[in-house]
Amino acid sequence: MSAAATITVTDRNFEDLLESHPILVLDFWASWCGPCRGFAPVFEQAADRHADIAFGKIDTDVEEDLARDFEIRSIPTVIVLREQVMVARQSGALTAAALEKLIAHVRELDMDQVRAELDAEDPEDLDAPDTPPAQA
Repeated sequence: MSAAATITVTDRNFEDLLESHPILVLDFWASWCGPCRGFAPVFEQAADRHADIAFGKIDTDVEEDLARDFEIRSIPTVIVLREQVMVARQSGALTAAALEKLIAHVRELDMDQVRAELDAEDPEDLDAPDTPPAQA
């Protein structure tokens, strides 16, 4: 298990990482957070297993702007971006099996379909809570 498999993400390198990696898995954490410390080895092991995916760690105490941009309310929070689109978000310390399942799900996504669904959304409703579709 090697921390070298993970990247320290900052406001300065975030855009470059996003543009240069088809899949970017982000761990929002803080040094004082017990569950974050417990999740760290799970995250690092996943990074070792998936060398084709970029795994980045964002210290929310240092990178407050990134935490605010991603609306981080609790830590740890894992966010996965694929082709520069946020496709998964999970708060709480994940088990190794749960993180593997999340990664497998992201790998299987049809990004053309994801983009079509995003394009179909009304931009004015992006900040609205999820509501069930109206019955016709």
